Amino acid sequence: MELVVPGEPGSSPLLLHPLAPSSGGDPFHSGGWQFPSQNDPDWLTLADWVRGLRVASQPVSTTSSLIYITNSAADTIDVVDPATNKVVQVIRGIELPHGITFSPDATRVYVSNESESVLDVVDRASAQITNKIELSGRPNNITITKDGRRVLVGIRSLPGAVDVIDTASLNRVKTIPVNHSIHNIYVTPDGRYAVVGSIESKSVTILDLATDQIAWEAKFDRGVRPMAFEANLDGSTRRIFAQLSGFHGFVVVDFAKRTEVARVSLPDQPAGYGILEGRAGTPSHGIGVAPDGKSLWVNSTFANAVFAYSLPDLKLIGHCTLPLVYPLGRASTGAVPEWITFTPDSRTIYVSNSAARSVSAIDTRTLKSIAVIPAGEVPKRINTLVLP
Repeated sequence: MELVVPGEPGSSPLLLHPLAPSSGGDPFHSGGWQFPSQNDPDWLTLADWVRGLRVASQPVSTTSSLIYITNSAADTIDVVDPATNKVVQVIRGIELPHGITFSPDATRVYVSNESESVLDVVDRASAQITNKIELSGRPNNITITKDGRRVLVGIRSLPGAVDVIDTASLNRVKTIPVNHSIHNIYVTPDGRYAVVGSIESKSVTILDLATDQIAWEAKFDRGVRPMAFEANLDGSTRRIFAQLSGFHGFVVVDFAKRTEVARVSLPDQPAGYGILEGRAGTPSHGIGVAPDGKSLWVNSTFANAVFAYSLPDLKLIGHCTLPLVYPLGRASTGAVPEWITFTPDSRTIYVSNSAARSVSAIDTRTLKSIAVIPAGEVPKRINTLVLP
């Protein structure tokens, strides 16, 4: 009997046999269970050891994309092959990795490093750090322009700014002041604008990338968290969908009118999560428009689920529940979903479960979970690399 499947704690009898069935263990174990939950410190130590057996040269299947997950309380980034839903590579040595994006030719991975206040440049094939680019302050999320020539880094530390990294020279060439700390940053579908959100200033700021000047700003009654974008038929931006602190839902911003036009609350059921997890202030975190533009997906900490809405009418399609966490000696809690990404064909959505040390892969047609992939400590930001 093979006791260990390298890189796969969830498939290794060494970890499943002594684990309580309620936490995913082997239900046929005839003796007692050594580990009541997957949060047991000794179980986690064994799981980390099994993950470490992943061979760097493990072949990547013929696939059109890879899913990258930054483990925000560790120094690792997990890389998942969506063809197999297995971790095929681990990038190590970046403490407190935050945002992640990629060069258009898929040769580089860019990661904002909160610990050192740098942008790390990683060679995708070898998973080795090749450059460290000093930033003007502590970074949060990052994005890249459509032509791949500039990485834009949101600076969270005051006074707040957007650092501009030239990808040819790998130098910081400009810092654009925005006068408030930045939580998340995006490039619009047409590539014309950068959109930055701030929790502290409760605002969204739109930068014209042709001039690097502020084009307009929208104010809200709560801090701005993740955002997603809907495009018009000509590729221009039609609407921004933004999540707010303390609001179980999302707001709709008409891009042409430059104002909020609707506020959508998520369903009241399912419910019962978020309080024990200490996430009452962020009941809904993680939002994304599928690549085909036909659906909007919204995470809910309170529901421990992800909800799907059709576009452009924003009608509720349904939801998929996420894994439970079984803390030692306490009631089960939710997975605390954080971020969302998709395969390029829009058939699979991936949700990072920060409290469950996992990523859920969900079939967007059936709204059924097809895999729960073990990840590192507190997985959060998640992004899709489309391979050439």
